[in-house]
Amino acid sequence: MFELLPDVGLRLPGCAGTLRFGMDERTAQWAVATVADVRDGWVCGARWAFSAQCRGLTLDAYGDTTGRSGGHQDAAGLAGIGLSRGPLTLTGPAACAVVLRGIDLFGYPTAEVSDAFSDSLPPTLRLSGGGLYLTSVSVHAKSVPAES
Repeated sequence: MFELLPDVGLRLPGCAGTLRFGMDERTAQWAVATVADVRDGWVCGARWAFSAQCRGLTLDAYGDTTGRSGGHQDAAGLAGIGLSRGPLTLTGPAACAVVLRGIDLFGYPTAEVSDAFSDSLPPTLRLSGGGLYLTSVSVHAKSVPAES
């Protein structure tokens, strides 16, 4: 189970620990490597990024961002974490729970998740997916600009 911790980061499955906003790249990769194979990635405006496949989910993390392009705010260390589902798993609950405040975001239909949170989602969190189930969730160190 992954547990989203707004303003803190992401608790990883098992005893892998927590990805905490502000941590350096090496520490973040080391924590994720205890549960999945880490691959280098790329995010515009970030000095580093990586991804990992774990239990049918893709975890993406990036850090040391600069807001020159307007896509990110300046943040030292780990700045953003995303979890997304594989395209073949969008018709039902995900194999691995992604939890926020005790609710599995990928375990219930989008409408039920939306009803459970009403308008009480933290400004650092984004949920995505226009279908029956959510497709991705991301949490950021600082408030993210509203999507246009």
